[in-house]
Amino acid sequence: MLALIPLFPLVGFAINGLWYALVQSRPGAKKASSGVTGTIASLAILGSFLVSLRVFLQLKGMPADARFVEQTLFSWIQAGELSVPMTLRVDPLSTLFTLVISGVGFLIHVYSVGYMSHDETPGKFFSYLNLFCFAMLMLVMGASLPILFLGWEGVGLCSYLLIGYWYTDDEKASAGKKAFIVNRVGDLGFLLGMFLIFTTFHTLDFAAIRDAFHHTSGGLLPAGADFATLSAIGLLLFVGCMGKSAQVPLYVWLPDAMAGPTPVSALIHAATMVTSGVYLVARLSFLYDAAPMATGVMAGVGVFTAFLAATIAMVQSDIKKVLAYSTVSQLGYMFLACGVGGYVAGVFHVITHAFFKALLFLGAGSVIHGMHEEQDIFKMGGLRKKMPQTFLVFTVAWLAICGLPPFSGFFSKDEILWLTYSSPRGSVALWVLGAATAVMTAFYMTRLWSVTFLGKPRTDEAGHAHESPWVMTGPLWVLAILSAVGGLMGIPHHSWLQGWLEPVIHTSHELAPGVTASSEWVLMGASVAGALVGIFIALRFYRDLPAVARLRERLEGAHKVVFNKWYVDEAYEAILIRPLMRLSRGLWRWLDVAVIDGIVNGLGRLSAWTGQSAKAIQTGSIQVYALVALLGLFVTVGYLIYGSF
Repeated sequence: MLALIPLFPLVGFAINGLWYALVQSRPGAKKASSGVTGTIASLAILGSFLVSLRVFLQLKGMPADARFVEQTLFSWIQAGELSVPMTLRVDPLSTLFTLVISGVGFLIHVYSVGYMSHDETPGKFFSYLNLFCFAMLMLVMGASLPILFLGWEGVGLCSYLLIGYWYTDDEKASAGKKAFIVNRVGDLGFLLGMFLIFTTFHTLDFAAIRDAFHHTSGGLLPAGADFATLSAIGLLLFVGCMGKSAQVPLYVWLPDAMAGPTPVSALIHAATMVTSGVYLVARLSFLYDAAPMATGVMAGVGVFTAFLAATIAMVQSDIKKVLAYSTVSQLGYMFLACGVGGYVAGVFHVITHAFFKALLFLGAGSVIHGMHEEQDIFKMGGLRKKMPQTFLVFTVAWLAICGLPPFSGFFSKDEILWLTYSSPRGSVALWVLGAATAVMTAFYMTRLWSVTFLGKPRTDEAGHAHESPWVMTGPLWVLAILSAVGGLMGIPHHSWLQGWLEPVIHTSHELAPGVTASSEWVLMGASVAGALVGIFIALRFYRDLPAVARLRERLEGAHKVVFNKWYVDEAYEAILIRPLMRLSRGLWRWLDVAVIDGIVNGLGRLSAWTGQSAKAIQTGSIQVYALVALLGLFVTVGYLIYGSF
């Protein structure tokens, strides 16, 4: 039964992909509509969701210490002592991810039917979407690191195909290439970490690695491992997470991924590709518990990424760019949680973020659709009356990401901040940066919401905006409900989610010295107060847009730096890309052209010269040929006679 979960989207990919490649791509062939191809793709991912739900219910009925279902399909890799069967395994952790991937993925597929209705090649688009979901499902269902890596690389390939879907546009094609190349940098770290795991534990199976920890005294250091080795493994794997989950310094690809169609942005940024790094860390939480240096780096990188991305989001004017940097920031929160030992809180934020961020992106897509492809929020305004359904659902997502109770984002964000402050691995400095990021999040999301929907229309496009069709608004309402109530699964001290994940992720309830349980209520109040302050400042500040423009002129220098993303891309261009380009051109000029081409061309010229020289004795005269043969005979006989002595 497990094989059906990834099989359904793979079949959908094959049907739409082959139909497009063999039939629709031919000149003059009748193109299939997004309704037909989208229905095929949507039914495929719906099948995955239904089977995932069935498996979840099956696990729910099992004893807590035996909640896993496993299916071996065939022997995949066999080389010496390395044996990797194609085994799928679902446990409490992976079943949550399969439900989120297939459930939110289904809503995005349905939404795409309306959004891509005017696209010329919807069959190709929906085949890519299905392939993406197949790869992501393989990633979270793999029983070993190589199967996870198969899905890991699969989503990397599909992100390239989907981000650069409109590849005739140079900007979009370049964004796809950028995502692919930056992820390869991180994947090198992943591969090295996987190799080090094999040389240390002699297995790549998650259950076997976990058993190696649990069957040792103290449950910390398995035989053959030491703290340095475990720290190296943790850091190398985290490098892979930096690429896939867009952490500093490998986050630069994700904002440019906005070049793809909006449903792609929702799929990549909400519940699938960018959360794969969090899944990997949670899956190997027992290893990271024994590698405090790696988790310390993870927490630092996470909170810095969250803070940096929030500063950039505060000044962006493109509605999708604001949400893109918001995603980078929220991913930083997830890694901050994992870095201080709150793996369950990190997974919790993955789930709530999937709901409200998918809603925000799809809501932004509805706005863009109603605004005739306009994405500048300062050219909008007054859309509350023009697009009432989109306004209502977007408001729910806005309140959720701001972290106001009782919406889902409040529970997961508050849990992360509490653990950052109270955990022995946390610190006040990490909490201050995390809390400041939360205030900035409330500010820039309120800025986005108010400038887009409140006030009066500022352009003709805004004045003639229209509501999206039901096939687009329907999924928005479902996501709005999930964004409103999804946080109830993780209510503090009565968390169903923590009990559900306990067999997979052990949770420590130890508090840092000097921290009491009552401090949680104080920090909770401070968190809500900070969100309200951010909302209040943004509403007051952006009520008068001319005053905002005047302030921007006075602070032109600082605004320019932040608006241009702290010139990180330009720094990479100057420090890495241009020197590599010069080195590549130099190697091509001196090695390829001078040496390799010189040798090949020299051999060719030598062959031509010997041919021309030999041609001199090819006179066509039989007497000359006989003389040459006679001379050859004399030489041969002379050699034989000389050799006999």
